[in-house]
Amino acid sequence: MTKFYSNGKLLLTGEYVVLDGAKSLAVPTKFGQDLIVSKINEPQLIWGSFTNTGECWFEASFDLPKLRLTSATFNSDKDGGADTIAETLQNMLLEARKLNPAFLNNNQGYIAKTNLTFPQNWGLGSSSTLINNIASWAKVDAFKLLWNAFSGSGYDIACAQNDTPIFYSVMDKKPTVQTIEFNPSFKNDLFFVYLNQKQNSREGIKRYREFIKTGSESAEKAILKIAKLSDDFANAKATEELNAIIIEHEKVISEIIKVTPVKQRLFTNYFGEIKSLGAWGGDFVLVTGNSKTPQYFKDKGYNTVLPYSKMIL
Repeated sequence: MTKFYSNGKLLLTGEYVVLDGAKSLAVPTKFGQDLIVSKINEPQLIWGSFTNTGECWFEASFDLPKLRLTSATFNSDKDGGADTIAETLQNMLLEARKLNPAFLNNNQGYIAKTNLTFPQNWGLGSSSTLINNIASWAKVDAFKLLWNAFSGSGYDIACAQNDTPIFYSVMDKKPTVQTIEFNPSFKNDLFFVYLNQKQNSREGIKRYREFIKTGSESAEKAILKIAKLSDDFANAKATEELNAIIIEHEKVISEIIKVTPVKQRLFTNYFGEIKSLGAWGGDFVLVTGNSKTPQYFKDKGYNTVLPYSKMIL
């Protein structure tokens, strides 16, 4: 039996502009996903994906070495059926084989089980942790596997592979990862609130791409501005200082993607600051506050409020 594990991720700065080389601050989470692989005698890959509560939500079988899908079962209220998910997995495995032709390319069979340690809908990287685990199993470059099979900046892969906060940037599919010390003295004032509004990031990315296509000076300025704010964010010495950085960062991204910042939309009377993470309007937001913060959001109907120390490695 062989076990692989990858960390989940959160992008604290640089959402959207990370796609075009902006220096961004990302943090691995205490939550993640493992992949446990055991050999069997039959020339098959038998796959099972399990939730954080131990329920099997997806099963599939593939003939080896052809990697031909023979069966698939999907148990979820989410969009998409078993065949769609199985085909996505099959494509990922085939792309891994292109990078390493020996991968799953004989009659040796396996049982593979994945186990999430966070709810699927939290958006902490169920896909990126899987990609990184498969890459580890296949002994291939996880960034190449991501970009061959899907798309994205790759910051989530970097978080999967690192146990400390990082500065991340990427140009022409060449990632730069710098591990940093980011352990704010005021971290007890920081919380992550789950909005329970799974966001399709395509619209935001589309508007961002339209902004970048203009080739305007403002586009270059925005990328440079976010890079500086990423440095400022990582070096903030007090909550008040971080609040000012969050306000400025939200303003810059809001002007780019033409979306109103989350505090103005949902929490106008909140006493701290709120910063969107990743696709705006989606999963978790970072909030600054105090001991009254969890109750404020719970009173608003947002029951998942995690202190910084419970979320970040």
